[in-house]
Amino acid sequence: MSAATTRLLLFFKQFQRFYEHRFSPMLERTGLTMREVHVLLFLVNNPDCDTARDVAEYRGLVKSQVSQAVDLLAARGFLRRVPDTADRRVVHLSITETGAPLAREAQAIQSSCGRRLLARLSPEEESQFRRLLETVLENSDHLMEEEPTS
Repeated sequence: MSAATTRLLLFFKQFQRFYEHRFSPMLERTGLTMREVHVLLFLVNNPDCDTARDVAEYRGLVKSQVSQAVDLLAARGFLRRVPDTADRRVVHLSITETGAPLAREAQAIQSSCGRRLLARLSPEEESQFRRLLETVLENSDHLMEEEPTS
């Protein structure tokens, strides 16, 4: 494994620990799990993607775990399920008035994590980083489409 790959994997682990730690007070206070917060954040950050399938697909989460999180959030009154009028198999999710303050709080924590991560970059470095990150993400989108190598 190259040094760059090792450093990238280390970054992912470190940032994930930092990110989840920043949510700890909210999780303890509300009794939510990080998975449930991921669902709320996905829905509030991606208003055009509003099904459990969207959450699972775009966040890379297991469908059964997303369904469980949706069930718990709906039972607590944080999410509303609305059947699709054209396709009864599709259920749209929306954050309720009760869930909206939690979603906004989670967004604020998420934004704070992003700001802290980039805090020591100049505006030019941040702009360059964002462009490079988009390129890396575009490259990663195609990785699973490639033939596996032996």
